Amino acid sequence: MPTYLVLEGLYRITYYLTYLALPPIHLVCVDNSKNLFVLARYEEEIEIKIAPNGEVF
Repeated sequence: MPTYLVLEGLYRITYYLTYLALPPIHLVCVDNSKNLFVLARYEEEIEIKIAPNGEVF
């Protein structure tokens, strides 16, 4: 289960991608170490990792 900090980071990233950058989001998943990954692609692939402490990479 994602932490509040992870969900806050996910909200910020998806808001940015949806309303400002406009690439479609293809995948959002959580791995075994509780990192959350967002994969978006328009002309180039965007991979975003959100750590359990809410830090966005």
